[in-house]
Amino acid sequence: MDAAEADLRARGFHGLRVVGDVHGDAAGFEHAAAGAEAEGLFLLQLGDLTDHGPDSPAVLRRMFALRDAGRGRFLLGNHDHKLRRVLLGQRVRMAAEGLGRTLAQLEAAPDGAALAARAIEEIGAAPAWLRLGTRLFVHAGWHPRMLRDPPPPDAGTRKPDPMLSRALFGQVTGRMRPDGYPERLHDWVETIPPGFTLYCGHERRSTDGRPYEQRNAAGGRAIFLDTGAGKGGHLSWIDLPW
Repeated sequence: MDAAEADLRARGFHGLRVVGDVHGDAAGFEHAAAGAEAEGLFLLQLGDLTDHGPDSPAVLRRMFALRDAGRGRFLLGNHDHKLRRVLLGQRVRMAAEGLGRTLAQLEAAPDGAALAARAIEEIGAAPAWLRLGTRLFVHAGWHPRMLRDPPPPDAGTRKPDPMLSRALFGQVTGRMRPDGYPERLHDWVETIPPGFTLYCGHERRSTDGRPYEQRNAAGGRAIFLDTGAGKGGHLSWIDLPW
């Protein structure tokens, strides 16, 4: 048992609720959070809290309340990283239905300025990957160095280096698919050690609405939890008892 798990056990949590990409799906996220609280589970969200969905401010509000209560945290996702940059006035490319929608929602929210300031702070401190025993967590893609190296403490504030790019974006070929998304590689799944399970989001690989699982020849597993929340799908999560 590592120190992080021991701390959560000592605080009375019975396990984890691991939540995939939310993308502004406030109703789904509220259901996930309320259920985690009722069942004594610590909520770990895998990144990409905002954009696309109907109420990104409510998602941020709920996540920050979980943080304040010591009942949850989120990993750094590429959409979170980009949100922080634009809130700081940096120039970024944005889709009107994605980040543009989030900014409009924050502008309309009565507490939008406070949420934006808190988002800058929280995203700047969000970890890019985590390990709890044989359970590994990252937003997009795995690299073996993540097993031995802690995430940089300033991951949310810095320009991504190759390791952070893997965590935020996974592996891509440089080509675009017909649907407008990058063509992705999944060679990194083969590097997950036997007996370890990686939980990630970022890419909607599911074809049946359930989290998608890929195993490698050595016995390592990757479970992809993005099932399209905020983009016409729904929010998925997995409960992991100790």
